[in-house]
Parts: sequence; C-alpha cells; structure tokens
Amino acid sequence: MSGHSQFKNIMYRKGAQDAKKARVFAKLAREITVAAKSGLPEPDKNPRLRLAIQAARAESMPKDNIEPCVTRVFLPTKLPLLLKL
Repeated sequence: MSGHSQFKNIMYRKGAQDAKKARVFAKLAREITVAAKSGLPEPDKNPRLRLAIQAARAESMPKDNIEPCVTRVFLPTKLPLLLKL
C-alpha cells in the first residue's frame, strides 16, 4: 500500500510549487505595471519596462500574463488621448 496516497503527495507538492510561482509572477507583474506607468508602453523606448519583461521571460512568465500588465496602464485613461493624435 505504498502508493495509496500518491495523488495527495503530488497535490501538496504541486500546490507548494504553484504558490511559489504565483508569488514570483505577482512581483514581476507589479514591476511591469510600475515600469509601464513610469514611461512609454513600448519596451524599445522604455528601458525599465524592457528589463522587467526580460526578467519575467527569464522566470517563464507567459506572454498572456505580461501583455495585460502593460495594456492595463494605458487602456482606460490614456488610450483615447493617443487615438486622437
């Protein structure tokens, strides 16, 4: 009966790994958002944003998590101003 709790072992191990990854991703998302607020939303013209995105990609953060962090900053308030130009 050594394998009777295999699923529970996997579940607890995966839960701990996911919690660590969630903390790292939240920290990186916060840094990306702050970097996008401090300058332009384009990584080519904003070195802080470029470094934050590189750090996120180094930690295997998906692009689907990175893009909303950048667009969230400019979408509600500044996008209509940019569209008028």
